[in-house]
Amino acid sequence: MQKEKKTKTLKIPFILSVTFSIVIIIVILFFTVDAKTLENLSKISIKYEFFAVAILLNVLYWILWGARLKILANTMDKNVKISLIESTRIVIANFFLACITPSMAGGEPVRIHLLNKDGMSLGCATAAVLGERLMDAIFILILVPIALFIFKDVSDLGFISLGLTIGVIFFVLLLLLFIYAIIRPDKTKAFLITLSKKFSRFSKKKESGRKIIQKINREVDNFHKSMYRFSGDNKKSLFLASIFTVLFWSCGFLIPSMILLGLGLPPYFIESYAAQILLLVIIMMPTTPGSAGITEVGIYGLYGVLIGTTSDTLIGVFIILYRFVTFHMNLIAGAIFQYRIFKSVASFSLDMIKKQDEKCKPK
Repeated sequence: MQKEKKTKTLKIPFILSVTFSIVIIIVILFFTVDAKTLENLSKISIKYEFFAVAILLNVLYWILWGARLKILANTMDKNVKISLIESTRIVIANFFLACITPSMAGGEPVRIHLLNKDGMSLGCATAAVLGERLMDAIFILILVPIALFIFKDVSDLGFISLGLTIGVIFFVLLLLLFIYAIIRPDKTKAFLITLSKKFSRFSKKKESGRKIIQKINREVDNFHKSMYRFSGDNKKSLFLASIFTVLFWSCGFLIPSMILLGLGLPPYFIESYAAQILLLVIIMMPTTPGSAGITEVGIYGLYGVLIGTTSDTLIGVFIILYRFVTFHMNLIAGAIFQYRIFKSVASFSLDMIKKQDEKCKPK
């Protein structure tokens, strides 16, 4: 009965995510694909090798992300050594829930749990994963002004401009909240203890208040020490993690240019890089599951500006190919890896983290 409930819980966001994505793509195709599109496709020389490169770049994106997670995890907890293969496996496994939850938030608990399963304390694992988010936020916020400068002459972005404004505000607030949690661990503990007391009323498994407080204090201390250790005593690790942050995002940002080349269009390397930064700000906001629908509309708005003047009838085809490589491919790979790890795509839950933490606790 419990397994059926978890399956149903995951089915809803999965169906919504895929449905939103497909419906929006169909709508875009309806307004952009016509006889002229088929005529253009028959005339251009489609270069399939560039589509293959786009797929390989997405795989390289997984590996580079895994390399960064490996650096962060091994820095946060000196007693545990995570291999590149293991960290990449964790990254791929996180894609399934990331692709069906707003702001990709579902991937974080999966990565935390799997790092915890590999021997890291829950606090250190949380510090590693949230450290990833912090580095991503800093990277994106630094590049947003440059991306806006590149698109400065574009006056018809419409709702995209509103989404960017909201996205930047959201990013800054999260960044400030994260920094506050690091420098004020006592306030963080008090907040989590209050939150735990409120939610404990809905939990079937009752734990003593003292036990909960001890656990929260222990993990917040682990988190706090890990973050200070990373930012203070490990300049080399911080530098390497920063390099891999730039590399893995840049690798992903090259995918649209490869697809454009495959369709016989100019790659717009610089403009496409800027468009990806702006798109990332929009899709990182907690909206639809996996930001499905929002992403397709954002791509249409940003890339319609770039390729619309030369071949507006190919924008729908471009969106299909782009979303297949960067969304549907990740979703499928994530489902396969999560099934292999948890024996079911529906078996992961926060209860598993709790059980694993109990096993890792010193006697």
